[in-house]
Amino acid sequence: MGADSRAEHAGRGRGTRALVLAACGGLLVTGCATMPDSGDVQPVKGAGTGDSQVRVYAVAPRENADPDEIVDGFLEAMTSDDPGFATARKYLTKKAAQSWRPEQSITVLTTAPDREQADHNVDPENQGRAFPLLGRKIATVDARHAYQPVSPAEYTQAIHVVQQPSANGKGKEWRIDSLPPGLVLGEADFLRNYRSVNKYYFASGENWVVADPVYIRQRQDPVTRMDPVTQTVRALLEGPTNWLKPAVDSQFPSGTELKSGVTTLATDDQSTLRVPLNSKADRASGEACRRMAAQLLFTLRDLTSVNVEQVELLGSGGQSLCRLGRGQAVEFAAVRNTDRDENPYFVDEQGRLMMLLVGSKEPNAPVEVPGPFGKGTVPLRSVAVDRGETRAAGVGQSGRELYVSSLGTEQDPLPPVLTSRAAKPADRLSAPSWDGRGDLWVADRDPAAPQLWMVPDGTGHPVKVRTPWLGDDARIDSLRVSADGVRIALVVTRGERTTLQIGRIQRQNTGEEPVVSVLDLQPAAPRMESVTAVSWAGPSRLVVVGKEAGGVQQIRYLQTDGSTSTTSVLPGLNGVTSVAAPHTDRAPVVADSGNDGIVRLAPGTNWQPVAKKGISPVYPG
Repeated sequence: MGADSRAEHAGRGRGTRALVLAACGGLLVTGCATMPDSGDVQPVKGAGTGDSQVRVYAVAPRENADPDEIVDGFLEAMTSDDPGFATARKYLTKKAAQSWRPEQSITVLTTAPDREQADHNVDPENQGRAFPLLGRKIATVDARHAYQPVSPAEYTQAIHVVQQPSANGKGKEWRIDSLPPGLVLGEADFLRNYRSVNKYYFASGENWVVADPVYIRQRQDPVTRMDPVTQTVRALLEGPTNWLKPAVDSQFPSGTELKSGVTTLATDDQSTLRVPLNSKADRASGEACRRMAAQLLFTLRDLTSVNVEQVELLGSGGQSLCRLGRGQAVEFAAVRNTDRDENPYFVDEQGRLMMLLVGSKEPNAPVEVPGPFGKGTVPLRSVAVDRGETRAAGVGQSGRELYVSSLGTEQDPLPPVLTSRAAKPADRLSAPSWDGRGDLWVADRDPAAPQLWMVPDGTGHPVKVRTPWLGDDARIDSLRVSADGVRIALVVTRGERTTLQIGRIQRQNTGEEPVVSVLDLQPAAPRMESVTAVSWAGPSRLVVVGKEAGGVQQIRYLQTDGSTSTTSVLPGLNGVTSVAAPHTDRAPVVADSGNDGIVRLAPGTNWQPVAKKGISPVYPG
């Protein structure tokens, strides 16, 4: 609950105890243990899990409350679902209540803000008191609901209180007249009140969608009074987040909004969701409407509270603009064959490409792959298999050459498509990666000329990718491109620190050779001191291997925006050097664990050995 650090301060009084008991009452419904009926009231620290079943109810300030109670009561009220934050505003002066905009931003701290005692000497005439708020800031959420992580840093703000005439005019009451912008929440309260959802927009000029993660309220939004489904639809209509916007398009005409007054959207008995829009949507063509409906279907499929099998868009007069079902929306997916088994690949001790048949009776028995890579004609040190599983790209054992070969024929391997000039093998080519377009990506780690390359269709003339952030002090150790070809996960080393960054891929076809850039890197694991490996694990989720400051190596799921996934930490495994995750949760995570060789983690099990010696586990991509 919001009591985690503030409960340690004296003077919390009536407000804190009422809030704690109200929240505990919600727990009783879900199977709370028996509540003691005697004994002293004890300070309660908030749960680190951000349990979404816990409810916090705001309590209005009591009459003649002292300044400490006013500040503490307001901080607690910010964590509630109170409609319009009406109770929280009762702690503010009239002017502050009118100007406060809780929907504009959220500052996320590791724990609830630590309210210090006011320094009475600062205001000797007793015209007001300033209460310092301290904490460690880990992220912000902007007005477009985008989560933006930061490396943990000290947070220092203040809440100022003054005395104003009471409502009955017979005295004065303490109220807040100056406060930090937006909401300020500890991580536990943030995760209890908000959840991550993916909005979907079309890759610019393409026919497939790209995930754009944002945060919405778990329950009814206090400001808009919208339920989670309506919040999600509204967020989609508002357009992509600022970071993704340059690389995607929305099919909704500019200015399209939900019909005025809509705060609830629900499916009928056929699992059809009807979405009423304003007049801006009336002019959309039939094909554009189908693509709009596809954006909605992909966006709503992550909401477990609703099962949407079909979307119908309604115009300003209630007329049907179009309908689209889930089966029809598949044509717009970046990964379309999600019903078939995903089989991982790896390189065995002889440098041959091998495959694991996940759905077979002996899932741990490696199978030799047809073609030169499977025969060991070109011994490999790393590999990538394209999304269609018809071709593979491999870096030779010296790390110098990049080859591309068929997986279905016994053709001789083609000449290298790219060569590194670095003197040391560790400074040569990274493991390659395919995007959903069929283009091949690889990094040259040569200290004399670090470079990111893209090979069109895997066989074209290599294109130097523009990376203005890649200076003399940095190099790309490894990379993985998303299936949609719009985002790239990069393990970047600068000096002694290795971090995980997400870059946005932008393409321009202005001449004979495409201009490709990776721009606006944002941290994806800011709390990790070092990152060893990364793999995509769905449209906006990653599996990351790394260490937090002072910690041991761990494997965990993270969202591409840097937030923590609900299923975060995987079982421990020592010495992991690379990892591969499937696009869906039906297939196992596979890792190279050093001394233990290639291991797999099937859903609901622990790590199991696959091959005593092997490297470079990958799924297609």
